Amino acid sequence: MSSALFPHERVRDGQDTLMRAVREAIDRGGGLVAHAPTGMGKTAATLAPAVECAIATGKTVVFLTGRLTQHALALETVRRISARCAAPIAVVDIVGKKHLCLQEGVDALSGREFADHCRALREEGLCAYYERLRKGEDISVETRSAIVQIGGHPTPTEVRAACAQPEHLVCPYEVMMLLAKDARVIVADYAYLFNEAIREGFLRRIGKSLQDLIVIVDEGHNLPDRVKELATERLTTTAIARGVRELEEHDGDGIAHHVRAIGDLFVRLAQGVGEERLVTRDEILDGLRGVAEIESLVDGLRAIAETVRKERRSSSCGAIADFLSAWNGPDDGYVRILSVERNQDGKPHDNLSDGERHPLLRDASPGERHSRRQKVGLRYRCLDAGAIAGPVLRGAHASIVMSGTLTPPDMYARLLWIPDAKTLELSSPFPKRNRLNLIVPLTTTKFTTRSPRMYAEIARLVTRTVDAVPGNSAVFVPSYAILAELRPIVERNSAKTVFVEDAASTREDREGLLQRFRSYKASGAVLLGVMGGSFSEGVDLPGDELRAVVVVGLPLARPDLETKALIDHYGKAFGKGWEYAYTFPAFNKTLQTAGRCIRTEHDRGVIVFLDERYAWESYRACFPREWELRTTRDPEPLIRQFFSTPPEDEAWDDA
Repeated sequence: MSSALFPHERVRDGQDTLMRAVREAIDRGGGLVAHAPTGMGKTAATLAPAVECAIATGKTVVFLTGRLTQHALALETVRRISARCAAPIAVVDIVGKKHLCLQEGVDALSGREFADHCRALREEGLCAYYERLRKGEDISVETRSAIVQIGGHPTPTEVRAACAQPEHLVCPYEVMMLLAKDARVIVADYAYLFNEAIREGFLRRIGKSLQDLIVIVDEGHNLPDRVKELATERLTTTAIARGVRELEEHDGDGIAHHVRAIGDLFVRLAQGVGEERLVTRDEILDGLRGVAEIESLVDGLRAIAETVRKERRSSSCGAIADFLSAWNGPDDGYVRILSVERNQDGKPHDNLSDGERHPLLRDASPGERHSRRQKVGLRYRCLDAGAIAGPVLRGAHASIVMSGTLTPPDMYARLLWIPDAKTLELSSPFPKRNRLNLIVPLTTTKFTTRSPRMYAEIARLVTRTVDAVPGNSAVFVPSYAILAELRPIVERNSAKTVFVEDAASTREDREGLLQRFRSYKASGAVLLGVMGGSFSEGVDLPGDELRAVVVVGLPLARPDLETKALIDHYGKAFGKGWEYAYTFPAFNKTLQTAGRCIRTEHDRGVIVFLDERYAWESYRACFPREWELRTTRDPEPLIRQFFSTPPEDEAWDDA
């Protein structure tokens, strides 16, 4: 049953099934967890029935995604849907307040620093843009004029530009929220519903409750990790040292010695620790007894932080206060970890010269200089995303969680605490003859086998594979360390130009690299990247811009204390600790990476999985059921044959 608002002329295979499942979930007021492969048109197939139901029931559709690049597709889809309606559909794209802010110098602030700075300006009446927003209880003439100029389907850039006009000069974020109050569709980041403080403010501003919302979560495979990150607190000795300096500069000497004691405690707990160890809540609380009463210390830190932010926008005292407040939280579903990061080059972490007094330690002894070459950190890490996401997804009128790599979907339903949600696993709509999936079991990136000889063999296979492709290829590896090993060998031996992902690159750098890579589509180039990096997800290279993807190894990191704690937690909660915490997430990262190749029904391409473990039954069973996988020790002839054979000719030699 297609939606009358479906924005395209033709409904693809699987889209009708997805639309029917979405409508059923909304009608019964429940949840849906849907795996729908790349290229199916999930955005249109979920938004069309959701908007249709929202119009009929007065609900609001909130489309959540973790990437700004995904906002544009959602907005364009709603515009197309709106063209099929009798009346225009009001849609608002909400981005982070910092991205819209007209104040100077806020780009350098972290999200939390900006939030604190913004709140301080508003409370002190120091933000002229916010002050001009209203005239008494009503919105001002300037605000009304900006809203008229903005129109019905604005982008964040358009909202900011209108609000920045000399005749307006009002806060773009607040104007966006005014527009959202009457919007039928709101596009936003995950944080707007899955961060408690942001959610409360968001719902209050738009005048809605969760029950008024139809929630669509895009790229749902990212949601558990993102929710856990939103609920995690961290503190390092570097931040503590900065906090001490702030206190000394602002007559906070009565508090400074307490904060120094916290830093000293961190350093003592790190003695004899290699890289990390588990700590308990009481190790910190007991260590601070006699130092200060925590609540009064937090209050004092927050007061100093407010003063500091008026001068320099950000404050480490505020970060210390937030951490101390969170540390006394629950044990269940969380883990507390102390970590030690050492500078191998002998340089200090705190940017002080050897002649400057370190704020944490009393003297400038050799021991102090040694301690400055290590950064000790504590993190109160959330393990259970479902404890936060579940109440939100169950509290909404209906919740749709979708992704191209949401496998197995029942796992995600359990991890997100929506066990009553229906699950749906759809097959790729694209012709099978348009893709060649190869497993080459000659090498592996397992820790126990890594060596110069293994790297040389991997690079040899990569080079032969990409040189057999008539066009661009992308090669993705598990880590930047492996990338550094393979890069010089591939650059030296491949006949093609090689582009390499840089972990420190800016967004503009990455866009420039992609543009140059695309320009080689006729002669062919190679992009070396990292699974889970900038180019393995959310990047479209359709048609002949990318002809092959080579996935080198499995992105299985050596289990650290957090992973082990997660395995234990999921084992107790679901009986599948190793699979849920380790194997399946890594394999889904592999599939997300492989999905860069075939983006439309007309694309043809090769995907090569270069690791012996992909041929093991336990891992091979993780591939989508409809994938036709071939195992070969010599991929080059098969690749050349694939690209020389017309698409309609399905005759293949056995590997």
